[in-house]
Amino acid sequence: MASTISLLRILAFELTGVIDVREGRAVHARGGHRARYEPVSALAGVAIAAGDAEALASHYVDRLGIQTLYVADLDAILGGAVQDELLCGLAAAGTPLWIDTGIRSVDSASRAFDLGATRVVVGLETLPSFETLEDICSKIGGDRVVFSLDLRNGQPLTREPAIQSMSATALAARAADAGARTLVVLDLARVGMGAGLDIALLTNINESAPGLVSFAGGGVRDWNDLVSLSNAGCSGALVATALQNGTLTAAHITAARDLDLHLEPGT
Repeated sequence: MASTISLLRILAFELTGVIDVREGRAVHARGGHRARYEPVSALAGVAIAAGDAEALASHYVDRLGIQTLYVADLDAILGGAVQDELLCGLAAAGTPLWIDTGIRSVDSASRAFDLGATRVVVGLETLPSFETLEDICSKIGGDRVVFSLDLRNGQPLTREPAIQSMSATALAARAADAGARTLVVLDLARVGMGAGLDIALLTNINESAPGLVSFAGGGVRDWNDLVSLSNAGCSGALVATALQNGTLTAAHITAARDLDLHLEPGT
């Protein structure tokens, strides 16, 4: 029975390639300290033009077989202008694209679709209220909305006092009630740090909101972490560093999509 459950889970498990962009360049996120992010300058040991977002997207899709991209526009998330030209350029390649532009309203969600998003990411960090999330889901469809449960060291990342007092599990359940159908649990303190995953928290969140399709972001290091995520009930992971440095390869991505996660690719 255990192997059957594992196989069923892996049929839906998907790795999504993350591209963080700031001031027109793809940057390597580390620990959520955005002012310190440096442009991506190499992929699996091969040098690229510093910050070339399209080269990074091509590496993920053409070389590794990634089927979905997640783009975080850090300028927009921090309250600046949306990087329209860069986002449109990435969307033009035709790969399904989740876009986070610090969405705060139905209008900003609609604009992300105009730029080429196939799904919009509504992050806790910039969400004014769950009523706003309900409005977005109602107007554009909950199946097109990804709610990002933004955390720092396991604590909600928000400026809203009413939201800040809620637990991570309660926030996930509230997002489901608001109509979101996909959840990303993103701990910024773990991003790019090789710190691993909080599997206990992810398990609790998945149990608290069983109707959500969940992805983990921040802390994925290697194949063993993918096994742990599948066992915790996640349907996929957002990954950047492990794809960029070559720790996770095209073979891992294919295996994660088609094979039993309890077997290392090639064994």
